[in-house]
Amino acid sequence: MANNTARAAKLADRIRVVVAETLKTRVKDPRLGFVTITDARITGDLREATVFYTVYGDESERTESAAALESAKGILRSEVGRQTGVKFTPTLAFVADAIPDGAKQINELLARAAAADAKVHEVAKDAKYAGESDPYRAARAESEDEDGDESDEDA
Repeated sequence: MANNTARAAKLADRIRVVVAETLKTRVKDPRLGFVTITDARITGDLREATVFYTVYGDESERTESAAALESAKGILRSEVGRQTGVKFTPTLAFVADAIPDGAKQINELLARAAAADAKVHEVAKDAKYAGESDPYRAARAESEDEDGDESDEDA
């Protein structure tokens, strides 16, 4: 079973490379924008491959690139079959990768947290203690004196 998983991982990596190279060299669709193939995954039976991609640009460029990838699916599958030499060429499904959107959202959240921290630090800059800086210091010193006095009385 482990051997089959390793084979699937190698084939998925090879599919990712073949699809990326074929998009760069053979697919001349004007709708295809700046596409990056980020990952490929294949089922355990090596019949279906999912190719993840990102598109640099706005939403219309993403939509056009998705349509171009769907129309080039036959060329890409033929090239995958030719270059991998497997008995059954897996079907290809293209999925837009959500990692860039997630990273953008995390960066926005971190920026908001940093702004909130800066605001708190600005407010705290001129803040003063409500009482003494350490209200427990005097109490500790007095209790130590009392403990010392009691030990002298017992002796």
